[in-house]
Amino acid sequence: MSMQTSPQGQATPTTATMGRSRRVLKRALRFGRREPSFALGLVLTALILSVALFPGLYSQVSPTDIDTTASLQAPSASHWFGTDELGRDIYSRSIHGTRVTLSIVAGSMMISAFFGGLLGVVAGYTGRLTDMMFGRGIDVVLSFPPIILGVIISGVLGPSTTNLVLALSIVYIPSFFRIARSGAISESSRTYVEAARSVGLTGRAILFRHILRNVMPLIMLQYMILFPLVLQIQAALGFLGLGVQPPTPDWGAILEQGKDYILFAPWISLFPGLFIMISALSVTLIGRSLQKRMN
Repeated sequence: MSMQTSPQGQATPTTATMGRSRRVLKRALRFGRREPSFALGLVLTALILSVALFPGLYSQVSPTDIDTTASLQAPSASHWFGTDELGRDIYSRSIHGTRVTLSIVAGSMMISAFFGGLLGVVAGYTGRLTDMMFGRGIDVVLSFPPIILGVIISGVLGPSTTNLVLALSIVYIPSFFRIARSGAISESSRTYVEAARSVGLTGRAILFRHILRNVMPLIMLQYMILFPLVLQIQAALGFLGLGVQPPTPDWGAILEQGKDYILFAPWISLFPGLFIMISALSVTLIGRSLQKRMN
């Protein structure tokens, strides 16, 4: 296949983009060969994302269909993961719950990363009064354990998906604030910042064009490391009845539903728990491998 070039003989943007994509793919493959845990985590994450994006490909049964004649059936050929007390298929509820659960976790963490990262970079670069003001507010949030703060916020606002996202976002803003602030302080002392000031760049330009861009890998890595923890907190709040409300399928809500039948119908809680464990493991493997690489 011939390479597309401009009249001056230079590669077109499309060709240059394809070349960069190939280089990134080659680096990822080489890194995967050196770090088997990264490759395993990538495969598991890709599988989980495919389930979340296309649940209909994995289960054609509605997760809300009720069949009281098939209540509390053990795993079988007709119901791979068994059924609950209303006869709903646990396999279908677990599959469709993947999108619900991961959307809540990913969305709340994106909000935390945006606000926490932005405030942290501003505080670390400007320092003085701004840093002290933001820092004291963050210390107040950090004084509460994450699960306790999540329970307080969800309990005050009431159980709903929107309030759950808001609670998780508030709980983990300090984690992103601290890593972004630390990175901004470190970057502010580097030579390129002094060079940017010497050529007349404003503080805002330096902050958003240079420092924030260099702190972004730290924020992304923090996102990967915190994801399993947020997933567990989300499941715990759902287990306490402070998350997604029935009949919407959610891993934590299914665990809460199965607690009353754990002795004689353990499959109700077993399989959503396995989904949570595998999801947390896959992202942990990727995050730890990337952290090792960055270090």
